[in-house]
Amino acid sequence: MKWFLLFSLSLLALTLFPGCPPPGPEYPYRGATTVGPDDLSITADESASLPDGRIVVTNRSSGSISVISTTTNTVIGTYDLPQGGLTPEPMYIAWIRSTNRVFVGDRANDRVVVFNGTDFSLVTTIPAGDGVFHMWADETEGQLWVVNDIDKTATVIHPGSMSVITTVPMPADLIALGGIPHDVILEPRGRLAFVTIIGAALDSHYVVQFRTGDFQEQNRAVVGRDAHLSLTPRSDYLYLPCQGSNVVKVLHRKSLAPVASIDIPAAHGAGMPRNGRTFYTSNFSGLGTDGLYAIDIATNAVLGSTDTPFAVPHNIVLTPDGERLYLTHSGATSNTVTVYATNGGGVPVYLQTIEVGLNPFGVAFVR
Repeated sequence: MKWFLLFSLSLLALTLFPGCPPPGPEYPYRGATTVGPDDLSITADESASLPDGRIVVTNRSSGSISVISTTTNTVIGTYDLPQGGLTPEPMYIAWIRSTNRVFVGDRANDRVVVFNGTDFSLVTTIPAGDGVFHMWADETEGQLWVVNDIDKTATVIHPGSMSVITTVPMPADLIALGGIPHDVILEPRGRLAFVTIIGAALDSHYVVQFRTGDFQEQNRAVVGRDAHLSLTPRSDYLYLPCQGSNVVKVLHRKSLAPVASIDIPAAHGAGMPRNGRTFYTSNFSGLGTDGLYAIDIATNAVLGSTDTPFAVPHNIVLTPDGERLYLTHSGATSNTVTVYATNGGGVPVYLQTIEVGLNPFGVAFVR
């Protein structure tokens, strides 16, 4: 539904304004202003009518990705990243629905590797900065931001042309104090990007809001330590699990004004289903209190928690209907992904374990 609406609006724009330049690296598409939150989400009926999907996991220590069928919950393929100057180190994943391309950050070789989302054949590689880490594309698929924590920049890629639009420097004052960019997310319409700035040398950690039109900082806010990011098209809020502060901070996306502070020990991973009813976070302490927590975003109340059968629960992804949750357990010798039922947005219930490559890290849903 979303792709049809955007395609129709694009044709209308070209008809009425034939002189407008087409989308591309120089003119990244921002999306139609008439698109509302409901248009950016897959409904239950739409999800049921689509074919079953796959979960793609990066195996950071194996230099590969594992592909899991959501129908059988078994690994149906493992694919090596192409060799670079160094052994590949896959980190995070972004799936671009319109072109069915899977973008995988390769930290060791300062690049993003692009796979075909059907057969996972290699499409191309795209240069990024030193220290590739978190990455995110907006719902209109106009920009893909890749954080480079060693260069202290973000590489902005046009997903359609698979070319670099620009490199965005992080705020000089925060970098001078020892700040390091870490996580990134874009609001659904693609007008704003948010990057967390962390670092042991900083007295406070921050989230910085950038405009994606001119790539300039627009706003910033102090948050908890070691913050990560999540959001949903169905609300105007930003969710930040802050591991070092044992809290999930909730901010208004536009103003970055504080909305709520939710106590969760060692909150780290961030998972939000497309229906946006429940926010899930993982406890990353590795101190015997590992688990998954469910937060009702209507009330910001903790619904409950679930113990995980393995340590270091890390990154989270949900199926589009929000009924199934997949969780990576990271670590040099780990090779497990655990699967949970959410029962329509409730507390996760453990279902099974799937073995993948070493150090499962990033995880994404791919239709």
